[in-house]
Amino acid sequence: MTADIDKTAGPTSTPPSGPEAIKAIPVRHYGRYVSAVIAIAILVAIIYAFGQGKINWHAVPSYFFDDRIIKGVGKTLLLTVLSMLIGIVGGIVLAVMRLSKNPVTSSISWFYIWFFRGTPVLVQLFLWFNLGLVFEYIDLGPIYKDYWSDFMTPLLTALLGLGLNEAAYMAEICRAGLLAVDEGQTEAAHALGMSHGRTLRRIIIPQAMRVIVPPTGNEVINMLKTTSLVAAVQYPELFRYAQDIGQVSGAPVEMYFLAAAWYLIMTSVLSVGQYYIERYYARGSSRSLPPTPWQKVRAHLTTFSSRKVTA
Repeated sequence: MTADIDKTAGPTSTPPSGPEAIKAIPVRHYGRYVSAVIAIAILVAIIYAFGQGKINWHAVPSYFFDDRIIKGVGKTLLLTVLSMLIGIVGGIVLAVMRLSKNPVTSSISWFYIWFFRGTPVLVQLFLWFNLGLVFEYIDLGPIYKDYWSDFMTPLLTALLGLGLNEAAYMAEICRAGLLAVDEGQTEAAHALGMSHGRTLRRIIIPQAMRVIVPPTGNEVINMLKTTSLVAAVQYPELFRYAQDIGQVSGAPVEMYFLAAAWYLIMTSVLSVGQYYIERYYARGSSRSLPPTPWQKVRAHLTTFSSRKVTA
């Protein structure tokens, strides 16, 4: 019976065809379209409200590249760089002291971090500026001697107030990065005869940079904005120059918007630099590096073009 069935079915059977091609239909995200429309409507409403306000917007481009504003931008960037250098160097020293087995150095580091993180930056600036009430003179022997009021210039006040305060935060960032490296790395380096200092320089710190760099980039951006506080101790930077121009020109609010625009430009540039530095130090920790902003734009454009052709 089986043979008869096979003989009958043999001539009429056809070879099985391949699987039918799957037509992928993209999922429609209607919620995205609705949220985009709402966001655009809110943005238009905000722009309209500012446009109808009693603000002389023509004053902003008129003073945007004023010599005093450009000078203030330069001083703001200089103050940011110098303060961060003080903060980073001091933070590394404090982090190593905090991790030391010596209870004296560890306690000193803990007290420093506790004090400077526990008091506002503006208060610290005023304290440095008015320490002449405590120390009338600064006497370094044959090297230097002068009145405290003459020694503590607005620039020095700004550097000490911002840099020493930043060192307390950078100490915790550096300590977290050093602790993130496995202890076996240190043990292996010591087994090879490397000193403690060389182990830090060649083994621990390069691996800790992957953890240290992202929050450090955030601290740089935050420092750039915090420099506006030094206007309170008479140091002329971007915000102080904008205030002076606003008082003379009769457009104080417009100059605040101008200063905000410059801060946005500078922080945007720093954010791009931070992204590429983070990408550089991520080489040994991830299988593939994250795409750059230009690569993301090209990928979106390619996807849009392919969808258009398919449609």
